[in-house]
Amino acid sequence: MISSVSASERRLRDAAFDRLAPEVRSWVREQGWAGLRDIQVRAVEAVLDGPDDVLIAASTAAGKTEAAFLPILTHIADRTEPGLSVLYVSPLKALINDQFQRLGQLCERMEIPLVRWHGDAPQSAKARMLAKPAGIALITPESIEALLVRRPVDAAGLLTALDFVVVDEVHAFLTGPRGLHLASLLGRVDALGVPGRTRRVGLSATIGDVSTAAAWLRPVAPERVRLIPDGGTGMDLQLRILGYLEPLDADASEGADADAGASANTPMALAAITDHLFAALRGSNNLVFGGSRRLVEFLADGLRRRSERLEVPNEFFPHHGNLSKELREELEARLKDASLPTTAVCTSTLELGIDIGSVRSVAQVGAPRSLASLRQRLGRTGRRQGVPAILRIYVREEELDRRSSILDELRQDTVRAVAAIRLLAARFVEPPPASDAALATALLHQTLSVIAQRGGARADSIYRLLCGPGVFASVTPGDFAELLRGLARAETALIEQAPDGTLLLGERGERLVHSREFYALFDSGAEWRLVTGTRALGTIPLSNAISKGNLVLFAGRRWLVEEVDERAHVLQVSPHRGGVIPRFERLFAEPAHDRLLAEMRRVFEDDDLPVYLDERARTFLAEGRAAYRRLGLERSRMVHTGRDLHLFAWRGSDACAMLAVILSMLGLQAEPHELGVTLPGVGPDEAGPVLRRIAEAAPSELAGVSDFVGALQTAKYDEHIPEAMLRRFWARRNDAVIALMPSLAAEILDARVKD
Repeated sequence: MISSVSASERRLRDAAFDRLAPEVRSWVREQGWAGLRDIQVRAVEAVLDGPDDVLIAASTAAGKTEAAFLPILTHIADRTEPGLSVLYVSPLKALINDQFQRLGQLCERMEIPLVRWHGDAPQSAKARMLAKPAGIALITPESIEALLVRRPVDAAGLLTALDFVVVDEVHAFLTGPRGLHLASLLGRVDALGVPGRTRRVGLSATIGDVSTAAAWLRPVAPERVRLIPDGGTGMDLQLRILGYLEPLDADASEGADADAGASANTPMALAAITDHLFAALRGSNNLVFGGSRRLVEFLADGLRRRSERLEVPNEFFPHHGNLSKELREELEARLKDASLPTTAVCTSTLELGIDIGSVRSVAQVGAPRSLASLRQRLGRTGRRQGVPAILRIYVREEELDRRSSILDELRQDTVRAVAAIRLLAARFVEPPPASDAALATALLHQTLSVIAQRGGARADSIYRLLCGPGVFASVTPGDFAELLRGLARAETALIEQAPDGTLLLGERGERLVHSREFYALFDSGAEWRLVTGTRALGTIPLSNAISKGNLVLFAGRRWLVEEVDERAHVLQVSPHRGGVIPRFERLFAEPAHDRLLAEMRRVFEDDDLPVYLDERARTFLAEGRAAYRRLGLERSRMVHTGRDLHLFAWRGSDACAMLAVILSMLGLQAEPHELGVTLPGVGPDEAGPVLRRIAEAAPSELAGVSDFVGALQTAKYDEHIPEAMLRRFWARRNDAVIALMPSLAAEILDARVKD
């Protein structure tokens, strides 16, 4: 339904339109727009009235780019001062290329230089910009880093007179090493120019905590960030959750035969899902999200084989970070062109705002763990007026018998899918964490970068530049001194000190800083190897706390962590025979928030059968609820199966992982999972005293967990950081979840045990 526009709203739109530069108004008319959207009207006022920073938060295809750039181009239209006017920062080269095409015609008619500045962009355009700095540069954080380190004089010429810094996809920078990196770089860019001159404009599709986003965008004055949210009332969504049963005698691994087919006697669920995807999606443009690169390749290969078998053109193609840039760009261009039906089977690579046009539907194999990701993915569909968004979620559950794990009996995937849809309707989005695991490595990286940029710098000067308000605000002078001592150790030799106290790069530091790998702070290959004896089992990413004595699931069985080799990134494990393991558990998958687990518990305790569930999914939900009640989980937090003791935390991934580490520290082998922790071979009488000890522990008694936890080196340069500093930073980052442990242990202990 198209809402009517009141006379007062029309006057506001007309007034905002009239404030735009003549060339901008002409361009808008040529696009055939009926007028400015509400978010664009408010952005015109915010940008042109100044002097506040601006944060524009709206769904995909809401017109955020135009909301920012139409008034920005108006503001800089008559500028004659040398130097860049606008620095636009994006997390993706592909998004820069899209925006270059999107803004190119308008900038050309306004005679405002526009250049792409990343590793794959033409050098000639950069050279012209360096010779005569002006206009707009579209750049990645890594290219800002390279500019500051390799060409500090040119960087000063370009960046000292900026009017605006525009940060696209702000939500992608609120956590993780790239967010730390960019936040630090923005502070260093500000330090090159006149204090208070450059305004920041953030664009984001998904923000769970606006205050956190404002503080990231302008740490020194978050209260001066003017928020412009999307005024929409929500999306029109067509939803279906489809359930698939995995037979006990089928190979449920993601690498099983893609052509097992739904006609086999015991079809594996993924083959049946592939059949449904082929029938439902063929002939249109769609996105299918898998939970891993391996699953993406499995699905794409199965869909391609079905096309070949039926002798029809293949419309299904994989898209993930391990593919070459050329293959990814070919698929993106095909989606955007829309002349050929195309379905991309992808990881999270197509979540961000690369312009691929509007797809007909989005499918997800496996229940969502992140509401932020789910909302971002849904923004790809239903973008045209009157066209609903279409979402299909495919859940797999195992056929049950007397040997099945109670975790499989609870039908977690189905329950999590229903809980995620409830939170989607409630517009919940996870807030970013208060601190980041890459904090120490980001500080190391930026310290070396500043030394290289300045050709040497004093410690107090570096500290003042980096550790003011912002991402490094928690770093004390003592922390920084400890880091510098660690970097100067003979075995590290990244820095050295001149007689006058100036810090210089050491020989190893020179090699590190001037390698091409230095400019990117993130490390996509940061995985840990599992080794038993002398045999390698494979690799896993680590996103949660883990320690000696923890149990992990891998390759269909349970393993005990015997040793944690920080330097080599190796977990030495041995087989463990305890208990029945859940078939589809993903310990190291995307973390789940406390709110999602709380909602899952509410789903278990309710009796509704949502209409968006197919018949099999409804059966799964009913079975999960029946198991929940049979196990007494509405009143108990512990279930003893005779061999294993299951502790139900009903908390997110961080809390479950921390509880498992503390239990291991106190002598119990513990395995964290989606709903809590499992203690193989342990009974209530043995676990009770340990839980009581945690419940009654003073904060100082649990502080020792930072000395016990392992696998601390998860970020790119963590191997160069003193271990004591890594442990201290880990403790600070996890102090809230550690402080939660006594009350969580008390909740579990005080509930009645169900046998």
